[in-house]
Amino acid sequence: MAYRIFLVDDDRFLVDLYAVKFRTAGHDVSVFNSGEDLLAALHKADTKAPDVILLDLIMPGIGGFGALEAIRKENLVQGSKIVILSNQGQDSDLEKAKKLLADGYIIKASAIPSEVFAETIRTIESNAPAAGATR
Repeated sequence: MAYRIFLVDDDRFLVDLYAVKFRTAGHDVSVFNSGEDLLAALHKADTKAPDVILLDLIMPGIGGFGALEAIRKENLVQGSKIVILSNQGQDSDLEKAKKLLADGYIIKASAIPSEVFAETIRTIESNAPAAGATR
């Protein structure tokens, strides 16, 4: 089954790497370089909700937590999973992600692309949220 995936990260190399991995497997991937770009797309009436948003935390302007807060506050995506994909792995970050109802948390430095891919698909296909899950 093909999934719709939104990748949000200002690191062009990593975004391209993950996008290729997901596209090669037949998934529809949209790339955003900032929280602002993501929120602008989600506010458009014709934007089809993704199955999952992979969201970096540290970006210029609106970072991942700011974007996640806005998504939750404005109820911008219903039924979409949100997975934090960041190098930030402090307990305070994990707790904040859990509080904001993130469905997963992957630490980039600890996961190779195939693991990010597998964890993302697992999260999409799980019925229960996996808030605070780490890799």
